[in-house]
Amino acid sequence: MKKVLIVLSMLCFSLSAFAIEAPDELVKRTAEDVLSTVKSDADIQAGNQDKIFALAEEKILPNFNFDKVSRLVLGKNWTIATPEQKTAFQNEFRTLLIRTYATALSKYKNQTIEYKPLRMAEGADTVSVKTAILQPGGQPIAVDYSLEKKADTWKVYDIVIEGVSLVTNYRGQFAQEIRQNGMDSLIKKLGDKNKAAAAKKPTVQKAAN
Repeated sequence: MKKVLIVLSMLCFSLSAFAIEAPDELVKRTAEDVLSTVKSDADIQAGNQDKIFALAEEKILPNFNFDKVSRLVLGKNWTIATPEQKTAFQNEFRTLLIRTYATALSKYKNQTIEYKPLRMAEGADTVSVKTAILQPGGQPIAVDYSLEKKADTWKVYDIVIEGVSLVTNYRGQFAQEIRQNGMDSLIKKLGDKNKAAAAKKPTVQKAAN
């Protein structure tokens, strides 16, 4: 369920914006686009992992300021990593995120998103867009998006779910591994996890006629 919530929070960002939009408008428009695709695509509903993976890669991660996310997640370890380690880490971390979100997308059911009024100072280049995920029979889940204006668009660099920062959560996990075994060990473990996930053959259910 936690992965589903994370993915629902990520669905608010797609490549379809051609002109600058207010961040809350971008969140709402693109969330509806992605959720509509998930609900209407028979292959995705049947568990087609290739299509789910492609949807996550096309409409979710490209809308992150991934360089900033990487720096925030590694913290001080980013400054001491070699250029080769930085590149390797970003490659594996990005793949990990895509696979995590693709898996959770396949579990999407009937959750909806409520959008809170935007509060942003005039001329601000960072903003928090607040929403809530509404679950049938469950309590609303508060989700806040931290976005930064880059050139002519907005990019997300953190997500806070029920007060828990996605960046802070990963940073704690990664820092512990680096502290105990080093940066190369973290990269290897991420790579091993990605390879193991890719090797799995998911069960695909046929869509009902």
